[in-house]
Amino acid sequence: MSKSRMPLVFGAALALLQALLIVAFAWAPTHTAPRDLPIGVAGPAPAAAQLTEKLRAASPGAFEIKTYADEAAATEAIEDREVYGAIVVTAQGPRLLVASASGPAVSQLLTEAAGRLSGAAPATPVTDVVAASPDDPRGGGFAAMILPLVMSGIAASALLAFQLSGTRARLTALGVFAVGAGLASTLVSVTWLGLLPSSAFWQVAAVVALVSFAVPSVIGGLGAAFGQAGFGAAAAVVFLIGNPFSAAAAAPELLPEPWGAIGQFLPPGAAATLMRSAAYFDWAGAGRPLAVLAAFAVVGAGLVVFAGRRRPAAPERPADDDVLVPAA
Repeated sequence: MSKSRMPLVFGAALALLQALLIVAFAWAPTHTAPRDLPIGVAGPAPAAAQLTEKLRAASPGAFEIKTYADEAAATEAIEDREVYGAIVVTAQGPRLLVASASGPAVSQLLTEAAGRLSGAAPATPVTDVVAASPDDPRGGGFAAMILPLVMSGIAASALLAFQLSGTRARLTALGVFAVGAGLASTLVSVTWLGLLPSSAFWQVAAVVALVSFAVPSVIGGLGAAFGQAGFGAAAAVVFLIGNPFSAAAAAPELLPEPWGAIGQFLPPGAAATLMRSAAYFDWAGAGRPLAVLAAFAVVGAGLVVFAGRRRPAAPERPADDDVLVPAA
């Protein structure tokens, strides 16, 4: 490529990248809607069945409805992260149970759905079974903290892949970064900003440390093993797919299919789900996101070891008869 054309090519590539970023980060929020969102209906069987039919008729395909005998059973299901909320049928009318800690956007959606069912009747009473942090009632701070965790991991992976060499040095740097990030980020997000409850300090620190090991180990390991191509592909997947479809500000069931589900198998989505489970629900529903992040961490460590064992090919030595002997 001639030097005169390089500015044109780079300028066009950057403009295309900008457009791609807008699509990646703006498309999902503009197509948010419930899709088989798990909710509960509790109360006497005939009344619960009637309410279930009304919900399905009013919003086809929006909800995956599970029935419970009473309010206590529905509350337990919410606390176990089986459902995002529940409508309880009582003699005084329906009551709504939500968990804003699962995502304020979901709680608002369920409140609006219950309001449409009540029609002109008095507003449906709402009980927040598991409330979000009072310092972050709308969940904006929680959603915003996931991106820095991933971006710092990508930055660390670049240093890991291209500035350090050797398995021991890379694994040591990963360990120090993970522990330091877990403590420092939790001090900021929990103690100072109050984005998560202070009682969950060590749970949050453990999740942050796991994310801070998993992300740079995989991306940096691929970079160390396969060069810039491996690094760029992994970073692009995590940043362009993982972040927009992490559901950190909502729920996977509110995102376009199948991207909401795919996002849960990438570090940002798994991190957001695991963070909520650890901080608010006593690790309920933590199995899958924990397995995803653990798998990334194990694979990443394996890549680092693999890259450390690769040795550049030694330069070929010329044959004895090819050696030039200077003339006397």
